[in-house]
Amino acid sequence: MTLKDFLNARDRFAAGAGAKIVEVREGYARAEMTVNRGHLNAGGVCQGGALFTLADLALAAVMNSCGKLTLSVESGISFLCPALEGDVLSAEAVEVHPHHRLPYLEVKVCNQRGELVCTLTAHGYRKDKPLALE
Repeated sequence: MTLKDFLNARDRFAAGAGAKIVEVREGYARAEMTVNRGHLNAGGVCQGGALFTLADLALAAVMNSCGKLTLSVESGISFLCPALEGDVLSAEAVEVHPHHRLPYLEVKVCNQRGELVCTLTAHGYRKDKPLALE
């Protein structure tokens, strides 16, 4: 099973939110989600938790793209532009500093017009054991 298939099948929370991995290669991953009515907060824009879920799914893919089990230990998100119902969001994640134990990663979430909606930065902890894609 590929990492893409594994995460799309096993990350039930992200799947329930409509987020899915569309591309993974070592050091890079991309996830997508279309904002629907269920994502909207009381202000009529996409709820921050939905945006974080999309970014976190891309983060999980890029962190584990090296084949070793890697877990997020710290992350922060900045919301820059509202996402509206019907927006198609793309989260691109890159491993900026591929440290063997403590990688540093960045995720940019943009809408279909290329507008930057939010950014997420994170540190991971990479274990010695391989990622089991079963």
